[in-house]
Amino acid sequence: EYRGNPDTHALMKLCQTQGIEQRFTKVRTPRTNGKAERVIRTLMQMWHRKTVFKNRAHRRIELIRFVNWYNTVKPHASLNNQTPLETLINYFYPTEL
Repeated sequence: EYRGNPDTHALMKLCQTQGIEQRFTKVRTPRTNGKAERVIRTLMQMWHRKTVFKNRAHRRIELIRFVNWYNTVKPHASLNNQTPLETLINYFYPTEL
């Protein structure tokens, strides 16, 4: 949890410049934090435990590669075996009118 100055925190600054409203889960209430916990579990199972990192920079590069693969290549059962990118494109540009 971040409790410092939002003007110096990179994520908060990015959200502010992009007009993104940040929402936080309730403190000490793990059941409201399920989505974040699931993302962390997926990252640990599918990426972090299976990759050997040389240093922090290498880990950062590999994280970017994994997230790109996860969102653009890997089919998701919950999305009718489409990738998140395909689902997003179909949402904004439906082929059936």
